Amino acid sequence: MELKCAYQTYHWGRPGSSSTVARLVAASQPGFSVSEDTHYAELWMGTHGSGPSVLAATGQPLADYIREHPEVLGERVAARFGTQLPFLLKVLSVDTALSIQAHPSKSHAEELHAAQPTVYKDPNHKPEMAVALTPFEALCGFRPLEEIQHFLKVVPELSAAVGPEPSAALLAVSPSDPASRDRLRDCLQALMTRDPADISRRLDSLVARLSATGDSAPSDPLLPADLILRLSGQYPGDVGCLCALLLNRLVLQPGQALFLGPNEPHAYLAGDCVEIMACSDNVVRSGLTPKFKDVSTLVSMLTYECRPASEQLFRPSCAAGGGDCVQEFRPPVPDFSLAKIQFVPDSVGSQYTVPVRDSASLLLVVSGAATRGATVVGRGSVLFIPAGEEVTLTLTDRAEVLLFQAFCQL
Repeated sequence: MELKCAYQTYHWGRPGSSSTVARLVAASQPGFSVSEDTHYAELWMGTHGSGPSVLAATGQPLADYIREHPEVLGERVAARFGTQLPFLLKVLSVDTALSIQAHPSKSHAEELHAAQPTVYKDPNHKPEMAVALTPFEALCGFRPLEEIQHFLKVVPELSAAVGPEPSAALLAVSPSDPASRDRLRDCLQALMTRDPADISRRLDSLVARLSATGDSAPSDPLLPADLILRLSGQYPGDVGCLCALLLNRLVLQPGQALFLGPNEPHAYLAGDCVEIMACSDNVVRSGLTPKFKDVSTLVSMLTYECRPASEQLFRPSCAAGGGDCVQEFRPPVPDFSLAKIQFVPDSVGSQYTVPVRDSASLLLVVSGAATRGATVVGRGSVLFIPAGEEVTLTLTDRAEVLLFQAFCQL
């Protein structure tokens, strides 16, 4: 069944036709016109109440259809999650940085929802995974401790913002010292709770130095000067700009992925990706945002695991029987898995059968053109596929096919 899906226009989205979200919506929804002055940020595919999908043929909400026909979820999915789709699939087009944030575990989400239901609006966890469609830039996880210590030594504005005692305590530990996590937590807490006016002054000083030319310009190859300047231009005086010195900076190439489990600090910075997550909107924020910042909760919940940027990548596996064209990303959570299907058709009229799943799945067409019976399937099309159903597409041109299939792997 073809779906009509909601899109979101947030301030951080890419403007107009530069947005993959806008182009996908324009290709699949007749009557939609792209406004070059609008920032198109997210395409939502699923049953979440903030942007529910509907059946294109009837307008019925997908959530209602599933409640009326729970067998479409698959026996094991229905037994585990009840009569609801347990995941939300998105496309993101990021122009300016999203907030420094982390997501709570299931038990922590339940506690937060009970204590602050207007802020944390559901009791579910929110593990998520992003697969790059274009070069996709993000902050993810704490840098190796040696890099953070290096910046405390050579960036006086950072050490001043953290404070002399927390800085000295972190500089005194080795990566193998069990106390290093506590010392890193103390540094982050001191940084995040510093007087905002003091943070702004320190950041202005750092920006002035990084903007200098000639012999006085910083030449440290580790220092992400361009990123700090860009973030400070987007969020002047924000403490999150200094987090670029604590967190790993990654630029994913198309097809590369990040998996973000509970309590992992991160921020998406720029680019386009396909994102899948548990069906929740629980986010604990602390910087690079005009929204509510829950600093004490964030500082208390983080992992404080220091790892190289390369270890943050989440690698796929080849699907059994799927051939080289199918890669599956199977994270260590029951809520979702994601398959990337990419190939060039042998000829016009050739057929491709989508992998049959024992759970309901969502199929997003990023590129390619096909039919299924009388249904035209092309760029931007989103199909809901009931559990166990075989879907065969007849390819109508020789253009590369790129599909993403979201499903449960229980």
